[in-house]
Amino acid sequence: MRHINIPVFIPHLGCPHTCVFCNQRKISGVCCVDLDAVRAQIESTLDGIRGREDEYECEIAFFGGSFTGIPRDELTALLELARPYVDDGRVASLRCSTRPDYIDKEIIDLLLRYRMTTVELGVQSTSAEVLRRCERGHTAEQSLAALRMIRESGMHAVGQMMTGLPGSTRESDLRTGCDIIGAGADGARIYPTMTFAGTALEGMLRRGEYMPPSTAETVERVADLCELFDKAGVPVIRIGLCYGEGLTGEDGIVAGDYECAVGEMAQSEVFLRRLRALLADEKVTGTAGAEEPDAVSNDISADDTGSAHSPGSTGIRTLTVCCPRGRTSQVIGHRRANAETLRREYGIGRLRVREDDSLCGYELRRC
Repeated sequence: MRHINIPVFIPHLGCPHTCVFCNQRKISGVCCVDLDAVRAQIESTLDGIRGREDEYECEIAFFGGSFTGIPRDELTALLELARPYVDDGRVASLRCSTRPDYIDKEIIDLLLRYRMTTVELGVQSTSAEVLRRCERGHTAEQSLAALRMIRESGMHAVGQMMTGLPGSTRESDLRTGCDIIGAGADGARIYPTMTFAGTALEGMLRRGEYMPPSTAETVERVADLCELFDKAGVPVIRIGLCYGEGLTGEDGIVAGDYECAVGEMAQSEVFLRRLRALLADEKVTGTAGAEEPDAVSNDISADDTGSAHSPGSTGIRTLTVCCPRGRTSQVIGHRRANAETLRREYGIGRLRVREDDSLCGYELRRC
């Protein structure tokens, strides 16, 4: 069954704070919410799958701002609009995003009354120094308490975090991931920091008070987190912002790692680490054995000129590995980077990848 998200953006309507990195109008492309437009959007999506409802699971998602912080009458109106779709079965679930300091028992009870299923919490960081420099207006303790409260209510909790914020380090980003896991989150989103025009962060950048991490550093940090969440069994449901016209141009991103493939690059980095571990742990030569019947074979060849004499040569001309289904491109690497690294560092001229349904996550093995 395929999942369809019906996004309803609530840009900054529920948040009196302006964090140094925030420009919700640019991120969402929306500055106000029209109930009739929301209803029309939902109906249009549902009309598009009419007659094929059994093939899809739909979810209405209130994103883009602090949903539970908007005026109570507006919040209730949006929930009243959405609930009938859940009641009649046309929509399977409701999801919203909000700030940690806009979660309490009263809010939890209201969300449950309208059959909210998942709450995504903008944790961003659990470093006190990072939160202070970003002017978040809440503490790490509030973030973790809110995550636990959501989980204890029976709703799913997703922790949203950012890498590369002012004052952050690779270690503090990793600690934030550990804290989100420790609070019992059911999922995570990872957003590398980007500097938008007109934000306080742009001013910090211009004054030399903030230096965004390089692309390579961002990929390393996100890869660390992907490994961390995978080991804990916490799915990462999104890496980086979705591409949109409002993110580019003179009023959009002025600095930071807006590489639309950053998620692919980070996950490729995880698989490169796995490939290196395989080569370090196993003393083997030549090609792997016969193809397994349940695997899909994909031959990906790098230039093998002089491969047997490259620095660190293993004597392996062809390396054959098995990976989870759908992960072949990440094993090969973004723009074939992993295949090229194996050629350059290990003298391996060909990387063969087979997909195996018995594997999951970032599992990789010789085959």
